[in-house]
Amino acid sequence: MKDEPPFSLVLNYGIYSGALAEAIHQMKFYGIKRLAAPLGKLLLSLEIPECDGIVPVPLSRKGLRERGFNQTLLVSKVLSKGLKIPLHMDMLFKRKDTPPQIGLNAKERMKNIKGAFEASGRIDNLRLLLFDDVMTTGATVRECAKTLIKAGAKEVFVITLARSSMV
Repeated sequence: MKDEPPFSLVLNYGIYSGALAEAIHQMKFYGIKRLAAPLGKLLLSLEIPECDGIVPVPLSRKGLRERGFNQTLLVSKVLSKGLKIPLHMDMLFKRKDTPPQIGLNAKERMKNIKGAFEASGRIDNLRLLLFDDVMTTGATVRECAKTLIKAGAKEVFVITLARSSMV
């Protein structure tokens, strides 16, 4: 990475493979929403820094219509309840519908997601926990964190269920 990321820390529960990958895949692509609770509880075993709220990575309106739900929001609800901190589901919006990141290299992913998000609400001086299900190159969480920091967040921590490696 040439540029320092806008987030302070990344916590990944595991590697995107085996049973973890299968559970995420089943929830995300087959609509098995009941997996959100056990997956969220896995994250509660991590040493999560003190923060003022949780922000799930949003889907675009089109993406939400197509999938019917936002898996990051479902897992974030479990985190919010377990950590006893507010869930900010209207703080970050994906205003630009972008093609899927799957199959793109790191440079293409950054270009694809650039400027796709918009922040709103009271963000000044908040320390936020940004949740995404899977992190590959970090392009999405980097763009989300950059948007939140630009809008006034004091600090952004990233937490994911799984870290994937580019193949």
